[in-house]
Amino acid sequence: MSKIILILIFLFIWSFFIEPHLLVTKHYNIESFEGTRIVFVSDFHISKCDKGRLERIVKLINKQNPNLVLSGGDFIKGHDGKNTLSIEEQAEILSKIEAPFITVLGNHDGWYDKEKVAETLKNAGIFVLSNSNIGFNEMYIAGVEDKQTGTPNVEKALKGTSGKRILLTHSPDIYYDVKEKVDLILAGHTHGGQVSFPIIGAPIVPSDYGSKMAKNEINETQNRMIITKGLGTSILPVRFGAVPEIVVIN
Repeated sequence: MSKIILILIFLFIWSFFIEPHLLVTKHYNIESFEGTRIVFVSDFHISKCDKGRLERIVKLINKQNPNLVLSGGDFIKGHDGKNTLSIEEQAEILSKIEAPFITVLGNHDGWYDKEKVAETLKNAGIFVLSNSNIGFNEMYIAGVEDKQTGTPNVEKALKGTSGKRILLTHSPDIYYDVKEKVDLILAGHTHGGQVSFPIIGAPIVPSDYGSKMAKNEINETQNRMIITKGLGTSILPVRFGAVPEIVVIN
């Protein structure tokens, strides 16, 4: 019995106090973007006491020497922003990223105040996409609105684009709505389930498609989608089997 209690105590400490504060890099090699290094991050969920963690995230991003940084949004912690580090403070820290930074907004950003979040980020030199796109070198970055707090319009987001194209979305659930061929879809939101057990996987995933959208990659149509486990936590400050990560695309 004492061994079981010790194991439970260890799992509690690991899930609440250790794994949520870890940070790893996950690498993908995609031939379409040869010569361009892209960092993709999502689901920051920065609380008032997490300023140091955000600074550490920015340092790790810069350490990758990216040509471009992309984001799936969700800078805000919680639904009403009462527990979040102010978006003004976040924007100041994020402005230290040493590469062009393009993002969409997430559901928590929308519940809080998506206009304020977008305007504050833009004032810090960060590009915010909302069913729109922007050219970067010889490619286009398109981004759709969040599914819960906006109206994602893939056709509008891709309008006028050609050549190499990346589509940013907070939620991976728009995957089957992308009828055009793009080089890559990048999504967040599901946190890898936030709690994922060996063999059985993640029992709870915030997606209409369940645990399928907690995976690292989806290749079920003509398009490839990478889903990041993200950086922060939602509802409970816990992670197990879903270590926070930044994605590096070489």
